[in-house]
Amino acid sequence: MFRFGPMMVAAMLLAAGANAHEAEPAPPPKKETPAVPIKFAETKRGTVLANSNGMTLYYFDRDDSGTKSTCDGKCTEKWIPLKAADESKPQGDFTVIPRSDKSKMWAYRNRPLYTSHEDKAAGDVNGFDPANLWHIARPVN
Repeated sequence: MFRFGPMMVAAMLLAAGANAHEAEPAPPPKKETPAVPIKFAETKRGTVLANSNGMTLYYFDRDDSGTKSTCDGKCTEKWIPLKAADESKPQGDFTVIPRSDKSKMWAYRNRPLYTSHEDKAAGDVNGFDPANLWHIARPVN
């Protein structure tokens, strides 16, 4: 009977030790956002810059400093700024600029980028502006 007790304790210690040596489960991979959430898209008006959802991007003639957006308030109801995360960094022709509300947005070649409320689906180019103040953003070769 005395032999059974020490063997039982030894077996329990071995079992506990085996569990202690098992590898910790790996943490889930971080969901990485693209460095620049912009891609090329084909539309009826040719190749354009689009956001990660395929919505056409536009720029505004009055945004000419390269360091700020002049489209604020009511303007942003029709022209939605392409938001940048706080940790976003410039890359190539793409820069991050501050907005008056302290948020950040993406710019391409010193032009802040926006989507149009007129565009309802990826590839739409309904934000075309006959007054020629708003333009479709296109990649430069």
